[in-house]
Amino acid sequence: MNIVKKPGYAVDSVDRALQLIMLLQERDWLRITDAAKALDVAPSTAHRLMAMLVYRGFALQDDQRRYCAGPTLRTDPAADPARSAATIARPHLEALALSVRETVNLVERVGVTARYLFTAEGPQLLRVGNRTGTVLPAHLSSAGKAILATLPEPSVAQLYTGRQAQKTGGSLAAAELEGLQRELAEARTRGYAVNLGRTEADLAAVGAPLATTDRPAALAVSISSPLSRSGDIQQPQVIQALHATCEAVLGDLQAEGVPPSP
Repeated sequence: MNIVKKPGYAVDSVDRALQLIMLLQERDWLRITDAAKALDVAPSTAHRLMAMLVYRGFALQDDQRRYCAGPTLRTDPAADPARSAATIARPHLEALALSVRETVNLVERVGVTARYLFTAEGPQLLRVGNRTGTVLPAHLSSAGKAILATLPEPSVAQLYTGRQAQKTGGSLAAAELEGLQRELAEARTRGYAVNLGRTEADLAAVGAPLATTDRPAALAVSISSPLSRSGDIQQPQVIQALHATCEAVLGDLQAEGVPPSP
């Protein structure tokens, strides 16, 4: 039996990232303080490492600021509905990206966050890049707002003012919540939500939910573009293609028995 020795050229940051991945695989949930202690580094260092793992899909963060293994580490799609949904949605998202020539995303809402499960990049040279693994505030992203718009107003208010929101720092002030409720009302009327520079200064996006008639949505599809093309992605033919993709993905999820709702 060969003994594997630590290489003399070992890169400490890579080693720590790999140790962090192992911790995510061993534990159901991991907090930054626990990760920092296990790696013997400062919490700020552990946070930077974890942020990169989230960005690349190796980790996911919930609304209690805990981390778990992300879709990249979950090799069995059947054991992970979100990964299974991404696998089923992929051909539809890739087709939409080619059709509208912009980047397309499948997004899941967990608590007050919007998590990007899969990205199909558009073919244009100037485009929005891969967002797989990215976690954004749900009330700012187009996909997050599209999903929130399928909830009744009292449920949205509870989500952003209840005890859990206060505890995790996800609460909104009264004026912010009022503005969000107005945006969600507009999204319900239009059938899609809009993000114009809210999450990134030069980014625009439109999102529509994978909604059934009897339950709120948990997933949405969004189209992202540079802000300079924000008018293009709101054209009727683009929105029609977005809705058609949502219907196609929803149909395939239901046919495969994958729940599109919480």
